[in-house]
Order: sequence, then C-alpha cells, then structure tokens
Amino acid sequence: MEKQPLPTDDDDKVEAAEPEVDCYAPEQGSSEPASRAGWNSKIEYFLAQVGFSVGLGNVWRFPYLCHQNGGGAFLLLYILLMLIVGIPLFFLELAAGQAIRQGSIGVWKYISPKLSGIGYSSCVVCFFVALYYNVILAWSLYYFGNSFQYPLPWEQCPELGNITVKECKSSSPTSYFWYRKALDVTDSIDEMGSFNVYIVGCLLLAWTIVCLGMFKGIKSSVKVMYFSSIFPYVVLICFLIRGLLQDGASEGIAYMFYPKLEIWADVQVWRQAATQVFFALGLGFGSIIAYSSYNPKNNNCHRDAFTVSFINFLTSVLATLVVFAVLGFRAKKTVMACVSSNVQKLSEHSCVLDTHLLPTFNYSDPGSVALEDYTRWLEQNEHQLPCNITACDLEKEMQKGVEGTGLAFIAFTEAMTLLPGSPFWSALFFLMLLNLGLSTMFGTMEGILAPLRDRFKCLSKNKTKLTIGSCIIGFLIGLLFTQRCGNYFVTMFDDYSATLPLIIVVVFETFSVSWLYGADRFLDDIEGMLGWRPPVIYKYLWKYVCLLAMLGLLGATIIGMFIKTPTYMAWNQETASEDHLPYPGWALAVLSLLIIFAMLPVPVGLVHSVVWDRRRRTHRDTETGHYSIVSTDETPMSELDNGNAFPASVS
Repeated sequence: MEKQPLPTDDDDKVEAAEPEVDCYAPEQGSSEPASRAGWNSKIEYFLAQVGFSVGLGNVWRFPYLCHQNGGGAFLLLYILLMLIVGIPLFFLELAAGQAIRQGSIGVWKYISPKLSGIGYSSCVVCFFVALYYNVILAWSLYYFGNSFQYPLPWEQCPELGNITVKECKSSSPTSYFWYRKALDVTDSIDEMGSFNVYIVGCLLLAWTIVCLGMFKGIKSSVKVMYFSSIFPYVVLICFLIRGLLQDGASEGIAYMFYPKLEIWADVQVWRQAATQVFFALGLGFGSIIAYSSYNPKNNNCHRDAFTVSFINFLTSVLATLVVFAVLGFRAKKTVMACVSSNVQKLSEHSCVLDTHLLPTFNYSDPGSVALEDYTRWLEQNEHQLPCNITACDLEKEMQKGVEGTGLAFIAFTEAMTLLPGSPFWSALFFLMLLNLGLSTMFGTMEGILAPLRDRFKCLSKNKTKLTIGSCIIGFLIGLLFTQRCGNYFVTMFDDYSATLPLIIVVVFETFSVSWLYGADRFLDDIEGMLGWRPPVIYKYLWKYVCLLAMLGLLGATIIGMFIKTPTYMAWNQETASEDHLPYPGWALAVLSLLIIFAMLPVPVGLVHSVVWDRRRRTHRDTETGHYSIVSTDETPMSELDNGNAFPASVS
C-alpha cells in the first residue's frame, strides 16, 4: 500500500485514509486544521520549548545524579549522550511536528499508519504525568503560603505543654513539618487515611491556574510563560550569589564537581545519564511536536534543537551550582555545630583524657576549632578515646536529602532557615518551583490537547470546553494524591507511569521514521522545508545509534524492574525516620496496569490499521469486479503534485 507523503503548505487535498464521521477530524484532508494558531514571534516559541524542557527535574534530579555518579565525570558523560542521542531525537520530533503541523496523533499516523497508536500513548503518559505533577505544584503553593511568617513554621519544633514533640525532636523541624504538617502522611501506602483539606485546596488552585493559563491555547499560555520561563533564572542567579557568600559554599561546589572517572565503567551510571537526557529534553511526550507544529515551515528547527538542548543543560549546571552552594553552607553549619558539641565535652571536663590524647587546638573555646584540626585529631586517636566523641563528616552531611522532594521540602528549606531574612528567600524559592512546574505543565497539557483537537472535529470546535473539562477531570482524579498516603502514590506514578512507556514510545518513533518511512526520505523532507540538507550523520544516528541506545535503555530498565523489588520511601512516625518498604501486591498490580494502559494504544492501533486495510482492499476489489489494472508504471508523488509534495514512502 502506498502511503502519502508529508504535507506541504501547498497541499490542497489528499485522499483520506478513513471515512470522516461526526467527531472525527479529517486526518489527511488538509495539511493542518484551518483554525490552527501560530507563534507571534520566535521568542514566544523559545520560551515555550525551554519552559517545557526545563522543569523541576533540573533543580532536584540532575544535581543528585551528578553528585552520586562522579561529579565532573558525570557531566562529561551527560554531554556525550546528549550529543549523540538526545539532540538527534529532539531534532527528529521538532522536524516531524513542523513538517506535518499536527499533534503527536496526526504526526505518527502520517508517518506510519500502523503505528498510529504512538500518538495516543504519548497522550496517556502526558495525562498520567499531569496528574501527579500538579500535586507537586500544590505542595509548592502550600509552602509558598506558609513562607509569609516569621519565624518560618519549619524553623523550630513545636511544643506541647513545654515538651518538644517527640517526632520532631527525633528527626528535624523541616522533616517534621513536611511529613506531619504538610502531608500528615501515613506509615505506609496500605493506610489510606483521610483527605488533606489544605492540599486539596492548593490542588484546586493549581489546576485553576493551569486552566486560566491555557483556556485560549498557546495565545494565553505564552503570556504566562513570559514570566514563568524567565523568573526561575532570576531566582537561581540570586540564590547563587547569596549562596557563594556563605561559609561552606566552596566546599559544597568542590565536592559536587570532583571528577571520579572510574564511574564510566559502571553500566548503571550510563543508564541513569541516558534516562536523565531523555527526560530533561521531554522526548516522547508529544509536547515538542505540538509546540513545533505551530512554527512556519521554513523555521530552522535544526538550530532550535541545539539551542534548546544547551539552554537546558546550562540550566541544570546553574541549578547544580545553586543547590550545592546552599547545601554546602547548610552542611558546614551542621558539622561545625557537631564539632562544637564534641569539643565542649572536653572543655567542660565531662570527658577526661590522658595527656598524650589531648588535642593541640584550643579546646577551651569550642567555637574557634577548625573542622580540619578536629577531624585530624579524631582520626589519630578515635580508638583510644574513653568517651563518646563522634565524627563530624561533611561528606555524609552533604548526602542527606539531596534528591526530589527531599531536596526541595526538607534539605533546602532547612538551609533557608539559616539565611538572614529567611521568609523572603523561602517565598522566592517556592515561587520559583511553582513557575518551573507551571511552564512544564503547560507543555504537558498541550501534548494532550493539541493532538485531540487535531484528531477530533468536535473537540477542535470547543477548545475552551476541552481545556476546562480536562482540568476538571485532572483535579478530580488528582484527589487520589491528596490523601494522607498520597505522597506514596506520587512516588509510584513518578517512578513507573512514565519511564517505561515513554522509552517504548521513543523506540517506536525512531523505528518508524528511520526504517518504515526511511531516514533518507525524512532528510529529503527536511531539506524541502529548510532549503538545505542536514548532515548525513543523522541518518546513521537515527537508524543505529539512537535506536540501539533506546533499546539498551529499555532493556536495562525492564531488567532493573524485575531484578530489584520495587520499593518506596515511607515515613515511620514511631521512629521518626524514613524506611524503604516494598510495594504490596495490589500496588504492584496498579503500577503494572498503568504501564499496560499507557502502551495499549500501540497494539490496538496496529490491529485497527491492519483490519482497516483489509476492509478497504475488499471494498476496492468489489468495485473493480472483473476489470484489472493494465498499466503498472509508477509515477512519483512529487510529480503528481507538481513537485510540491514530499516523496512518498511504502509502509
């Protein structure tokens, strides 16, 4: 069966692959919907793409990975994978969206009708991500609202009858506020608990903000992005300057970037770097395709791919500098308090030492003792000391709570309580998180709404109702995450609802373009758009390097899921500590269903395409009767369309 070419602006009519019904938009009757909007300027487009790709992961995921996996060595590995895998795939999605000028559903149906389910899978995954991502925005709103008081509510442990609350005393004020005041979390995912009224209210507000920002499509969302995409950079620079002025910042940054080249031999490090590249650029969501579909045909999407990718990377590095400058300050404060506490035992003679064990530093003034002098003395004499003098390890302190919500809502909030004017810095930080999340949410929602509007006529005629309806549904389902155990469901969705399905989506995307449609033909299409041909290296990157890399990442992810029992971090109220617990059977069934449901459109789309082809062939044979086609000469599609259409491919 001959498949139609990618459309051009001059295409007027192409035979539809399926009959048009009431709520079915014509798939190929025109190159794009008649009412399709466009960007007013290139700046708007950049703000949208950068705002979507730069999200919360740049602030709390990338620094953790960089710190855990060799510092500077991880950065080099990240850049390598971004150049040979990330940017080529990013360019592929940009070019496909710009050429076909539809959302993900329409794009992949044009390229390979048998894999039309790819677009629907992208929509499902976007919906899953939007559900829990907006809950994180709700948490940020809650903390932002609590930042306008002095002292901050997470600065000190509460007291009941002049007695400090045990749970807070056994942990820390920030941990107590996060787990008990903000979430009021249960001890495990099995204990559902009631709804958290404050978080429900914040979630409603978060969805309202998203709805108001998107009710007129990109025309309204981009106005919000002028602030939401730029403001986080202002805040990060302010935090960097403030952090560098604090004692301990240099130790934090040095600890962060110290290269450990031996990690290159660890397969897990390669997997984590590839996964971070994959998610940092937002591949597979369909949002990249949706945003690029509003571009003019001659837009230089090749340059855009490099520009957005490197802005994303530099943002991650900037966020890493900020995080470890501030955490270095926090760790130094904590460690010096530990040193003072131990030296005070010596100065008060509560720990009597032999003359040869006495330190050379002035232990009569605990506050003046340097960390290096204390550490050196303890290492030389720790096995001979008769009393409990503990080690004060800066490296161990740096490792506490530096990933995900632990970084934003525990470690960073604790660091901000140590800064002068802490309410100001706290409000600034959580407003930054809110804006980072909003920009990503706009892109995620566009990855859902744009394909549906392009696919279904009745939805394209009711854009505002579709946006409002989607936000209402998102809020109602999102109430699941506002229960006392909701934090554990956020972890489940974050770890499993998107990772595996998105990797599979991108594998199919790469395969359909490079092998089914043809990498050479795709490059021809891009040449027709841009007026120049991209380097031939993209052909080999798409066909072999990217595809094999994604298959390797898929295999490693699946193997990791089966080898290691899925666990989640739970808060134990009795011990006031975090525990890794295995998911119960019903939770494993839920996360399995999430993955299956996200990928179900791909095989369903394949079966539908095969059945439809057979029906069309049967119908054609019935109409033809006993007549047969005499001429078998083939005429290129480009000649049929007077050179306006791209070359056709064979599916």
